[in-house]
Amino acid sequence: QVQLVESGGGLVQPGGSLRLSCAASGIIFRFYTVGWYRQAPGKQRELVATITKDRNTNYADAVKGRFTISRDNPKNTVYLQMNSLNPEDTATYYCHAVWIGKTPDYWGQGTQVTVSS
Repeated sequence: QVQLVESGGGLVQPGGSLRLSCAASGIIFRFYTVGWYRQAPGKQRELVATITKDRNTNYADAVKGRFTISRDNPKNTVYLQMNSLNPEDTATYYCHAVWIGKTPDYWGQGTQVTVSS
């Protein structure tokens, strides 16, 4: 059974930082492209950042220079370090895993990030 379990969300003040973690099980993690998406109320889910099995990264323009994605293959975990948070970053953040060229892909249950003073 495949599971992606996110953690690290919470309430933070503008300008603050959070680090999200996503622990995967049931997949050969090192072969997967993994990433983070987010969905704010009333909006579509959008890509935040991805990292391939070769550690190539891709970021949404809105988070470039503030967020950093990384992976630890022995721990089957992907991280999202989020700095300089602002209220527009408030959303539910979802972990995603896909083996490029194969199906299915997988989603976590989401973790809430709220940026507010």
